[in-house]
Amino acid sequence: MSRETAPAGVAARVAEQDWDRLGAELDDHGHALTGPLLDADQCRRLAGLYGRDELFRTTVDMARHRFGSGEYRYFTHDLPAIVGELRAAFYPKLLPIARDWAGRLGRPGSWPERLAEWIELCHRAGQVKSAQILLRYGTGDWNALHRDLFGEMIFPLQVVVGLDVPGVDYTGGEFLMVEQRPRAQSRGAAALLPQGHGLIFTTRERPVRGARGWSAAPMRHGVSTVRSGRRHTLGLVFHDA
Repeated sequence: MSRETAPAGVAARVAEQDWDRLGAELDDHGHALTGPLLDADQCRRLAGLYGRDELFRTTVDMARHRFGSGEYRYFTHDLPAIVGELRAAFYPKLLPIARDWAGRLGRPGSWPERLAEWIELCHRAGQVKSAQILLRYGTGDWNALHRDLFGEMIFPLQVVVGLDVPGVDYTGGEFLMVEQRPRAQSRGAAALLPQGHGLIFTTRERPVRGARGWSAAPMRHGVSTVRSGRRHTLGLVFHDA
């Protein structure tokens, strides 16, 4: 049983997003910003969980591992209800996009209909650790460009949710994405995460059409330096580690 009681309406807010627009933006750019998913109180409560050690399986000091500067914590499988509800609500909406992308790239796209079934497949493959993340950045912190790949079992899309107000609670700290384009120089993008909004982005790559058909454009993500204040985000990953 989850330790927190999920506020009503979170799944409905995910369902009510403009999924035609989001799908088109993901196709065009590999990332897309949602509308509001959480209210300010829900965001504050989520950020406030960071100090509750019993909710997390491990804490990562990014400077120690040369990932950047700052800290993040992986939740245990006993997720706070609001985190579990968000993840469960996003999966069926992202699944058709994931399958479509796999088809364009000539790959199986055999993710099951139910998130629980997919996670069970991850566990059978030895990926048994929760990959849901709560991140905290202070002044001067940043995150190097990377991908959240933890094994062979990969879901191609993930979500980050902003929990603070940019320009008020912190400055800087833009979410960064870099796409390696086929036979061309890389292209970068940056996005500020409004409080309670989510950014959907590709875990590893997106399909791009070229003269010879579809090919995979690798993408990485990170966070620019936080210039002042404190920045919290929630990371929703749809495969285990």
